[in-house]
Amino acid sequence: MTLVEPSWDQARSAAANLGAYLGSIQLPINEATDRIIAIDAKPLVELPTYETSAMDGYVVAGVGPWKLIGEIKAGAPYKEVMQSGEALGIATGAVIPAGAFGVLRWEHATVEGDLVNGETSEGKDFRPAGEEAKLEDILIAKGGKLNPGRIGLLAASGYDKVEVSVKPKVALILFGDEIQLSGIPKDGFVRDSLGPQIPAWFEKLGCEVISVEYVSDNLNQTISAIDKASKVADIVATTGGTADGPRDFLHSAIAALNGEIVVDKVACRPGHPQLLAKVNKKPLIGLPGNPQSAVVALMTLGQPLINTMLGVPNNDLPVVKSHDNFEAQPGFTRLVLGNLVNGNFVMGQFLGSAMLRSLAHAEGFAVCTNPATEIRWLGLPS
Repeated sequence: MTLVEPSWDQARSAAANLGAYLGSIQLPINEATDRIIAIDAKPLVELPTYETSAMDGYVVAGVGPWKLIGEIKAGAPYKEVMQSGEALGIATGAVIPAGAFGVLRWEHATVEGDLVNGETSEGKDFRPAGEEAKLEDILIAKGGKLNPGRIGLLAASGYDKVEVSVKPKVALILFGDEIQLSGIPKDGFVRDSLGPQIPAWFEKLGCEVISVEYVSDNLNQTISAIDKASKVADIVATTGGTADGPRDFLHSAIAALNGEIVVDKVACRPGHPQLLAKVNKKPLIGLPGNPQSAVVALMTLGQPLINTMLGVPNNDLPVVKSHDNFEAQPGFTRLVLGNLVNGNFVMGQFLGSAMLRSLAHAEGFAVCTNPATEIRWLGLPS
């Protein structure tokens, strides 16, 4: 059954439910940055793996003074058991030998010949094995994005490869006879701003864009392009043609392909004439032609759909405060571009559905409804 002009939250729920998890693959960890981890990653070894020294200095056994009998370097453990009265020079990160009492920092030590004097205490500057992570700890929860720091954590924990979610493949189709692809627009044409940016937004959401095609406002060409795209991609995305004008053919093309419209328009501004459908068993996201509206629709319908396909939880949006005055029209949700400054939302200046200037400098949207509820924050993918 088609949802006609549902609420913004209802539309997002429908989009999340339309998707299905695509599974996972193994990748070398140095190829997994920005991918979605498909497992609850637990350490393969404790961190630290060994009891090590937290400081440069001398590891000692028993009470001093101590006789200096050698040196321990990181990566070269001392194989013997230390005896009372012995000291070994030790580097930060080197393994604490059996029989050791404590570490005497070099700046606190007095060395005369082979005798070391100073004061330390039992276990002083020992870094215990497992202090940072035990084998049962979850280091990175399933559905999290792997940034460089997390890649480093996996490496330290013994991983050579990691299980990550399969990226949804997106085929993008841009409709319109008025689009100019390069240069200064003239003779009623408008410069294409969606072709350069929409693929990048999809990639930031975790997808792989496998094709970008420009198609004239023609029913037969629209049908052919959607049919072809749905047979090679996990998601078909279109721009333009979502309204009911004389040159808008998306609805007719979906019907001709025996597709199902899941969401037809959404009670939100901007981005009202957005669309979600299923064609040849593949989801289709219909983005409006106005630039800001297109991004709103992508975040409304695309983000929850893609999250489901990646195994990322669609969590409730956080609540924020704002000193700015803005509201939605009755029965609608309004998405307002802007930034969080010291925890408060500050809205942008150029908020028209065809405008790009605020989008270029915004971190996300304030989400407000009428009747009024708390303001929520929908961050743009980074």
